[in-house]
Amino acid sequence: MRGAGSARLFGLVTQRTGARATESELPASDLFASFVDVRSFASIWYWLALAVLWSVLSHWVVGVPYDMVWRARRGGATAMADLETMVRLSIRRHAALSGTPGVVLLGVGACGLTMLGLTGFLYHVEFCQALFLMLLPLALVIWLRMAVIARITRQALAGDALCRRLTLHRVAVQAIGIVAIVATSLWGMFQNILATPF
Repeated sequence: MRGAGSARLFGLVTQRTGARATESELPASDLFASFVDVRSFASIWYWLALAVLWSVLSHWVVGVPYDMVWRARRGGATAMADLETMVRLSIRRHAALSGTPGVVLLGVGACGLTMLGLTGFLYHVEFCQALFLMLLPLALVIWLRMAVIARITRQALAGDALCRRLTLHRVAVQAIGIVAIVATSLWGMFQNILATPF
Protein backbone atom coordinates (compact mmCIF):
# COMPACT_ATOMS: atom_id res chain seq x y z
CA MET A 1 0.00 0.00 0.00
CA ARG A 2 2.80 2.32 0.90
CA GLY A 3 4.46 1.61 -2.46
CA ALA A 4 1.20 2.33 -4.32
CA GLY A 5 0.76 5.59 -2.40
CA SER A 6 4.30 6.64 -3.18
CA ALA A 7 3.79 5.86 -6.85
CA ARG A 8 0.54 7.85 -6.88
CA LEU A 9 2.23 10.77 -5.13
CA PHE A 10 5.18 10.60 -7.54
CA GLY A 11 2.74 10.62 -10.49
CA LEU A 12 0.97 13.72 -9.15
CA VAL A 13 4.28 15.53 -8.65
CA THR A 14 5.37 14.58 -12.16
CA GLN A 15 2.09 15.82 -13.65
CA ARG A 16 2.31 19.10 -11.77
CA THR A 17 5.95 19.56 -12.78
CA GLY A 18 5.08 18.81 -16.40
CA ALA A 19 2.16 21.25 -16.24
CA ARG A 20 4.46 23.94 -14.83
CA ALA A 21 7.02 23.27 -17.57
CA THR A 22 4.32 23.52 -20.20
CA GLU A 23 3.01 26.75 -18.69
CA SER A 24 6.50 28.23 -18.61
CA GLU A 25 7.09 27.23 -22.25
CA LEU A 26 3.83 28.74 -23.54
CA PRO A 27 5.02 32.37 -23.79
CA ALA A 28 8.07 31.36 -25.85
CA SER A 29 5.99 29.19 -28.18
CA ASP A 30 3.37 31.94 -28.55
CA LEU A 31 6.12 34.40 -29.39
CA PHE A 32 7.56 32.05 -32.01
CA ALA A 33 4.10 31.38 -33.48
CA SER A 34 3.38 35.09 -33.76
CA PHE A 35 6.77 35.62 -35.42
CA VAL A 36 6.10 33.03 -38.13
CA ASP A 37 2.38 33.68 -38.40
CA VAL A 38 1.08 32.45 -41.74
CA ARG A 39 -1.67 35.07 -41.89
CA SER A 40 -0.37 37.58 -44.42
CA PHE A 41 -1.17 40.89 -42.74
CA ALA A 42 -0.03 39.62 -39.34
CA SER A 43 3.25 38.25 -40.68
CA ILE A 44 6.40 40.30 -40.34
CA TRP A 45 7.74 38.65 -43.51
CA TYR A 46 4.98 40.16 -45.63
CA TRP A 47 5.80 43.69 -44.47
CA LEU A 48 9.53 43.08 -44.96
CA ALA A 49 8.84 41.84 -48.50
CA LEU A 50 6.69 44.92 -49.18
CA ALA A 51 9.44 47.26 -47.93
CA VAL A 52 12.13 45.49 -49.99
CA LEU A 53 9.92 45.55 -53.10
CA TRP A 54 9.40 49.31 -53.02
CA SER A 55 12.99 49.98 -52.05
CA VAL A 56 14.21 48.05 -55.10
CA LEU A 57 11.62 49.63 -57.43
CA SER A 58 12.59 53.16 -56.38
CA HIS A 59 16.33 52.44 -56.70
CA TRP A 60 16.27 50.80 -60.14
CA VAL A 61 14.90 53.38 -62.57
CA VAL A 62 14.09 51.81 -65.96
CA GLY A 63 16.54 49.04 -65.09
CA VAL A 64 19.32 51.49 -64.20
CA PRO A 65 20.48 52.13 -60.60
CA TYR A 66 19.64 55.67 -59.58
CA ASP A 67 23.13 56.38 -58.23
CA MET A 68 24.32 56.37 -61.87
CA VAL A 69 21.78 59.11 -62.65
CA TRP A 70 22.96 61.05 -59.61
CA ARG A 71 26.62 60.78 -60.65
CA ALA A 72 25.80 61.78 -64.23
CA ARG A 73 23.90 64.87 -63.04
CA ARG A 74 26.84 65.96 -60.92
CA GLY A 75 28.93 66.24 -64.06
CA GLY A 76 31.45 64.22 -65.93
CA ALA A 77 31.36 63.03 -69.50
CA THR A 78 32.32 59.49 -68.49
CA ALA A 79 29.48 59.13 -66.00
CA MET A 80 26.98 60.50 -68.53
CA ALA A 81 28.26 58.14 -71.23
CA ASP A 82 27.96 55.20 -68.83
CA LEU A 83 24.39 56.20 -67.99
CA GLU A 84 23.37 56.53 -71.63
CA THR A 85 24.93 53.14 -72.41
CA MET A 86 23.08 51.48 -69.52
CA VAL A 87 19.78 53.08 -70.56
CA ARG A 88 20.26 51.90 -74.17
CA LEU A 89 20.94 48.34 -72.98
CA SER A 90 17.89 48.41 -70.70
CA ILE A 91 15.68 49.75 -73.50
CA ARG A 92 16.94 47.02 -75.83
CA ARG A 93 16.16 44.40 -73.19
CA HIS A 94 12.64 45.77 -72.61
CA ALA A 95 12.02 46.04 -76.36
CA ALA A 96 11.76 42.25 -76.48
CA LEU A 97 8.50 42.58 -74.52
CA SER A 98 6.89 45.06 -76.88
CA GLY A 99 5.63 42.47 -79.36
CA THR A 100 3.74 39.23 -78.90
CA PRO A 101 5.44 38.28 -75.60
CA GLY A 102 4.30 41.58 -74.11
CA VAL A 103 0.69 40.98 -75.15
CA VAL A 104 0.80 37.45 -73.68
CA LEU A 105 2.29 38.72 -70.42
CA LEU A 106 -0.30 41.48 -70.26
CA GLY A 107 -3.14 38.98 -70.67
CA VAL A 108 -1.72 36.56 -68.11
CA GLY A 109 -1.04 39.38 -65.64
CA ALA A 110 -4.53 40.86 -66.02
CA CYS A 111 -6.10 37.42 -65.59
CA GLY A 112 -3.97 36.71 -62.51
CA LEU A 113 -4.77 40.06 -60.89
CA THR A 114 -8.48 39.60 -61.58
CA MET A 115 -8.43 36.13 -60.00
CA LEU A 116 -6.51 37.40 -56.96
CA GLY A 117 -8.86 40.35 -56.53
CA LEU A 118 -12.03 38.27 -56.79
CA THR A 119 -10.71 35.47 -54.58
CA GLY A 120 -9.35 37.88 -52.00
CA PHE A 121 -12.13 40.42 -51.66
CA LEU A 122 -15.18 38.43 -52.77
CA TYR A 123 -14.32 35.22 -50.89
CA HIS A 124 -12.31 36.94 -48.12
CA VAL A 125 -9.03 35.04 -48.62
CA GLU A 126 -6.41 37.12 -46.80
CA PHE A 127 -3.43 35.69 -48.70
CA CYS A 128 -4.96 36.70 -52.04
CA GLN A 129 -5.78 40.16 -50.69
CA ALA A 130 -2.16 40.64 -49.63
CA LEU A 131 -0.82 39.52 -53.00
CA PHE A 132 -3.30 41.72 -54.86
CA LEU A 133 -2.34 44.80 -52.83
CA MET A 134 1.31 44.07 -53.59
CA LEU A 135 1.02 43.22 -57.30
CA LEU A 136 -1.52 45.82 -58.48
CA PRO A 137 0.80 48.81 -57.80
CA LEU A 138 3.67 46.78 -59.25
CA ALA A 139 1.71 46.37 -62.49
CA LEU A 140 1.14 50.14 -62.54
CA VAL A 141 4.88 50.75 -62.12
CA ILE A 142 5.68 48.33 -64.95
CA TRP A 143 3.20 50.11 -67.24
CA LEU A 144 4.74 53.47 -66.30
CA ARG A 145 8.23 52.10 -66.98
CA MET A 146 7.24 50.92 -70.44
CA ALA A 147 5.69 54.35 -71.17
CA VAL A 148 8.91 56.11 -70.10
CA ILE A 149 11.00 53.77 -72.23
CA ALA A 150 8.77 54.48 -75.24
CA ARG A 151 9.13 58.23 -74.64
CA ILE A 152 12.92 58.04 -74.30
CA THR A 153 13.11 56.07 -77.54
CA ARG A 154 10.70 58.34 -79.41
CA GLN A 155 12.37 61.59 -78.35
CA ALA A 156 15.93 60.15 -78.38
CA LEU A 157 16.61 61.68 -74.98
CA ALA A 158 20.22 62.05 -73.87
CA GLY A 159 22.28 64.06 -71.44
CA ASP A 160 20.48 66.28 -68.94
CA ALA A 161 17.09 65.67 -70.56
CA LEU A 162 17.52 61.94 -69.98
CA CYS A 163 18.50 62.53 -66.34
CA ARG A 164 15.42 64.73 -65.80
CA ARG A 165 13.11 62.11 -67.31
CA LEU A 166 14.59 59.33 -65.15
CA THR A 167 14.35 61.50 -62.03
CA LEU A 168 10.69 62.30 -62.74
CA HIS A 169 10.02 58.61 -63.26
CA ARG A 170 11.64 57.80 -59.90
CA VAL A 171 9.50 60.43 -58.14
CA ALA A 172 6.37 58.95 -59.73
CA VAL A 173 7.36 55.44 -58.61
CA GLN A 174 7.99 56.69 -55.07
CA ALA A 175 4.59 58.41 -55.01
CA ILE A 176 2.88 55.20 -56.14
CA GLY A 177 4.84 53.32 -53.47
CA ILE A 178 3.77 55.69 -50.69
CA VAL A 179 0.10 55.41 -51.67
CA ALA A 180 0.36 51.61 -51.99
CA ILE A 181 2.09 51.17 -48.61
CA VAL A 182 -0.39 53.43 -46.82
CA ALA A 183 -3.39 51.68 -48.42
CA THR A 184 -1.96 48.23 -47.64
CA SER A 185 -1.19 49.24 -44.05
CA LEU A 186 -4.70 50.56 -43.46
CA TRP A 187 -6.31 47.48 -44.97
CA GLY A 188 -3.95 45.18 -43.06
CA MET A 189 -4.72 46.91 -39.74
CA PHE A 190 -8.43 46.61 -40.49
CA GLN A 191 -8.07 42.87 -41.17
CA ASN A 192 -5.99 42.35 -38.01
CA ILE A 193 -8.62 44.18 -35.94
CA LEU A 194 -11.34 41.94 -37.41
CA ALA A 195 -9.28 38.83 -36.67
CA THR A 196 -8.62 39.85 -33.04
CA PRO A 197 -11.09 38.21 -30.62
CA PHE A 198 -12.67 40.62 -28.14
